[in-house]
Amino acid sequence: MTAERRLTIASAAGARLVLALTTGAVAATAQAQQGMDHSAHDSHAGAAQHSPMQHDGMDHGSMAHPPVSAPSPAASVLPLSDADRAAAFPDLPPHAMHQGGSHFLFLADQLEWQDADEGSALAWDISGWYGGDIDRLAFRSEGERTDGHTEEAELQLLWSHAVGPWWETVAGVRQDFKPGSPQTWAAFGVQGMPLFGLETEVTAFLGEGGQSTLRLEAEYDILLTQRWVLQPTAELNLHGRNDEARGVGSGLSDAGFGVRLRYEINRQFAPYIGVTWNRAYGNTADLLRDEDEDVSDTRLVAGIRFWF
Repeated sequence: MTAERRLTIASAAGARLVLALTTGAVAATAQAQQGMDHSAHDSHAGAAQHSPMQHDGMDHGSMAHPPVSAPSPAASVLPLSDADRAAAFPDLPPHAMHQGGSHFLFLADQLEWQDADEGSALAWDISGWYGGDIDRLAFRSEGERTDGHTEEAELQLLWSHAVGPWWETVAGVRQDFKPGSPQTWAAFGVQGMPLFGLETEVTAFLGEGGQSTLRLEAEYDILLTQRWVLQPTAELNLHGRNDEARGVGSGLSDAGFGVRLRYEINRQFAPYIGVTWNRAYGNTADLLRDEDEDVSDTRLVAGIRFWF
C-alpha cells in the first residue's frame, strides 16, 4: 500500500471518530437541556401556587367556572335560645302614667259677641279642671249678658273620675243664678270622646221641688288646615216638668246648633267667627208665645278661644 493510500484511510478514520464524538456530545447536551426545562417548569409551577395571580391580559370570558352553591338558609341560621328571646323582648317597666302628679287646665271654648235681636250680647262657655290622670276637680260655667243685663248664668262644680282612656264620669252640684231666682241642682253624668275630635257631654240634673233636666252636648273639630278649624256644635235640653218661673216646659224644651270657624294663631289662642241657631219646642215654645217672644233665634257671632 502506498503512503498516499495509507494517509487517505487514516484521514477517513479520523473524520469518522470526530463525527461520532460530536454526535454523542450533541445528544448529551440535548438530554441535559430537556431535563433542565422540566425542572424549571416544575419550579415555576410551584412558585405560581404561592404567588398572587396576575389577571391583567387574561381572557376571563374563556375561563369556565364551576357553579357555586349557596349555603342553605337553615344551615346559616342558628336556633334561638331562651337567652336570645329574653334579650330581644325584655320586661318593660311599669307604666308611669298614673303615678302621681297634678295638673290643671283652663279652657274658654266660647267667649264671644253675638248679634241678638234685643241688642249686642256677650256669651261665654268656659271650663277647667285640676288634678291627676284619674280624679279631678272640675268646673263648668256658661251664660249670656245682653245690653248689660244677665239673662242666663250657671256654674257647675264637679268631681270627675276616669273610667277609660277616653271617658270619665262626673258628679257634683250646679248653681243657677239667672233666669229667675237662684236654684241649686245635683249633677251627675258622663263625658268623653266616642270618636277622635268629637267631644260629648251627657249630664242629668235633679233640682229643688222635684225638677229634673237632661242636657246633651257635642262638638266636633274638623281640621281644614294646620291652622283653620271648623267646629260644629249641638245642644239639647229636656225637662221633667214645667217651670213657668224660668220659662221652661216639660219634654224637649230647646235645641241649639252652631258652626264656628277659627284660625289658630297658635294652639292656645284662636279668634273665630260663626253663626248659631236656637229654637224652643213643646211647652217651652208655648210659654214663649204667651210672652210674645220668638221661639227661634239666629245670630252671627265673633269671639276668641284660648286655653292654658
